[in-house]
Amino acid sequence: MSQIEIRYDDGVAYEKMMGTWSRAAGEIFLEWLAPSQGLRWIDVGCGTGAFTELIIERWAPADVQGVDPSDAQLSFARTRPLGQIVKFQWGDALSLPFSEAEFDVAVMALVIFFVPDPAKGVVEMARVVRPGGIVAAYVWDMFGGGHPLEMMHTELSAIGFPPVHPPRSEITGLEALRLLWRNASLDEIETREITVRRTFADFEEYWTTSTLAATVRQTIAAMHPSDVELLKERMRGRLSADAEGHVTCGARANAIRGVRS
Repeated sequence: MSQIEIRYDDGVAYEKMMGTWSRAAGEIFLEWLAPSQGLRWIDVGCGTGAFTELIIERWAPADVQGVDPSDAQLSFARTRPLGQIVKFQWGDALSLPFSEAEFDVAVMALVIFFVPDPAKGVVEMARVVRPGGIVAAYVWDMFGGGHPLEMMHTELSAIGFPPVHPPRSEITGLEALRLLWRNASLDEIETREITVRRTFADFEEYWTTSTLAATVRQTIAAMHPSDVELLKERMRGRLSADAEGHVTCGARANAIRGVRS
């Protein structure tokens, strides 16, 4: 099989698959963060804007800047009816296009394991936040089995198609995140686990939704149809439906916050 790359060039597919998971974890994350209303936010790696929308719904910010390196994701984000309070623009997490201390809160939602240099990314978030401002993130616990597609990843490996993980998956544990925040000279560091569940109408909805994931979609496209059917049957065997045929899956993210001194 040719090399699989993690790329997000389909905003609609990402929104249907991961956007829903992101919102579920994001709601809990924002409740835990509990910032004041009327603050200035930057959403680093905003993607389709699913989490950005939550910020606006929950905390009535004065201003939100969404930054992402994917034009396709940004195009989708701009279709959201968020009004003039938010601006989505292209940007690199390692070199944010803003001056020092422009924001009250800097967040990364399911992004930090894609940043080539996570330590520099956290320092960059801290740079654009004012003293006393919040720097926070949440990310799937990759090596702790927290990814929403963990079961599918396991079954792909079992039939000889190991999945591609985000490039910096090793920093998704709580201790690794704490070290990043400490090394960025952030104070009042706190962490927590976030557990979420998602229910699908039936197995077929689970399958069609989950196979929209970028790496899974590419992997399946390169597989022989018989291997795809084998994967589907193995997944059907792992997922128990309730009396009405609904299928429920869980995921777990690790969250961290700190304050710029």
